[in-house]
Amino acid sequence: MVKTILGSCVAICLWDPVTKVGGINHYMLPHWNGNDLASPKFGNIAIEKLLERMMQLGAKKEHLQAKIFGGGDLISKDGSAMLIGERNIRVARLMLEEKGIPIIASSTGGRKGRKILFFTDTGEVRHKFIEKSVK
Repeated sequence: MVKTILGSCVAICLWDPVTKVGGINHYMLPHWNGNDLASPKFGNIAIEKLLERMMQLGAKKEHLQAKIFGGGDLISKDGSAMLIGERNIRVARLMLEEKGIPIIASSTGGRKGRKILFFTDTGEVRHKFIEKSVK
């Protein structure tokens, strides 16, 4: 089981129901701009790395199913600040569509964070909304 907490970040859970291979990523920003280190903190890199690793573990692209979570607007008060969460969701949906991987479940956007539990041996994902803590 893999556990993660998401705000504006997005996590993609991939599952191959035939080979029983599962994997997850978690990224902060939608695209690497070509400067600095090509890190998986960027969606376009994190998605490619997840797919590469899934194939190495025996998954078949034609069997993959995706579930996406996160991309909330927790940073801005008025919903206008850079829209990082929305852009993170968009890159996930676009890249999965380009690769022919169906999204079979999602919980994205909104103004709350999420706690995700991904059971990589079954493909099951449990999630719940979390509130910002008040100090």
